[in-house]
Amino acid sequence: MPSPRPTGTRRFLGALAASLTLVAASAGAGSATVPGPAASAGLREVMFVGNNWDGTADVIASRGDFHRIGRVNVIPDKEERLREIYLNPVKLAFFLGVRSGPGEGHDQFVDDMYATPDGSAMVVSRPSFADVVSLDLRTGRINWRFPVSGYRADHMAVSPDGTRVAVSASTANTVHVLDIATGRQVGSFTTGDKPHENVFTSDGLLWNMSIGEVTTALDAPWLDWTKGDRKITVVDARTFETVRVIDMRARLDAFGRGDLSDAVRPLVFTPDEKKIYFQVSFFNGFLEYDIATDRITRLKTLPGNPATDPDRTTWVNDSRHHGLSMSPAGDKLCVAGTMDDYATVVDRETLREGPLVEASKPYWATVSGDGKSCVISESGADRVTAIDFGTGQRVTSVDVGDHPQRVRLARVPADWTGPTAG
Repeated sequence: MPSPRPTGTRRFLGALAASLTLVAASAGAGSATVPGPAASAGLREVMFVGNNWDGTADVIASRGDFHRIGRVNVIPDKEERLREIYLNPVKLAFFLGVRSGPGEGHDQFVDDMYATPDGSAMVVSRPSFADVVSLDLRTGRINWRFPVSGYRADHMAVSPDGTRVAVSASTANTVHVLDIATGRQVGSFTTGDKPHENVFTSDGLLWNMSIGEVTTALDAPWLDWTKGDRKITVVDARTFETVRVIDMRARLDAFGRGDLSDAVRPLVFTPDEKKIYFQVSFFNGFLEYDIATDRITRLKTLPGNPATDPDRTTWVNDSRHHGLSMSPAGDKLCVAGTMDDYATVVDRETLREGPLVEASKPYWATVSGDGKSCVISESGADRVTAIDFGTGQRVTSVDVGDHPQRVRLARVPADWTGPTAG
């Protein structure tokens, strides 16, 4: 079953945190795999699983039985960070706002993580600590730390060569791009409200999707305008100059679906990068967008779970479905039906869904190392589950830590079983 829904009190605190965000901003406060094309010998392919609420990352096999290999503590500096936060009233207000809003009453200690190309370090974005850190995989110690602008760090992406990492600073409407080895900022750019997912494409572009305010209770369709400025910002990945801005509001209206939110959540590109499939807030399904013609071309509505509470304010962070991946051949999509407690494989040509695989609040979907399975994080059951792209059936499930969210392919030393020091 899904974890408890936010209460009215949490919603109120989330709205308070959102208000503080706007005040601070106005005052000027403050799909790809990781390794590059020439992965070093002596490395093994794995998957990183970020356990958001307990501040750990499990490392599991990337195929086969997906067994757990080791675990990394991603908050070895927790006491130091908390001391800084509790001594700063503004930081404390936002820290508590993250806990009561997107954290559903919990601190968010790991959102996203990638490995360095040499497999020596794990780079992690930590929402509640508003930073990105690099952790030595042998010792567990911090190599470098980069505090993001504002008060919360979110989704990341790694450049195709594995040398740079982009991170969304969600309360500052900014994306930072860092050197993955040193943590030095090499560039940044502004986005719409609440930047979320980032994706590098092979043509030298970096795409960012801003989702607006997702912690308020103003969730009725007619109040969608209160959610802020949501758009896709596309920049040159070398100069960070904006080359294109896509407002899905106009495209949705033209497609005849003015009732849908324009907050673009997870999305995937086809292998030729000509089409995008994306999810939006509050919708049980996804849409297809043709990049060249700049228009939405198809929509797929997936089944709703009769047990899902119809009250949209109970849907976590405005998500109905949150998690989308595509098979390497580009013929199958895997969808995490978050609030409907299932995942399913969809044929891309016909848009026909396969079996609905029961899952507890699945929050992300990615592809196994061999490309045969979709791997989802079941945040409500503290496990990850592999689903066969061919049959649409569950392959296996593996227990992980508290509230797994992001799952990423990575490479670590072949003999690695966990850090030797915390």
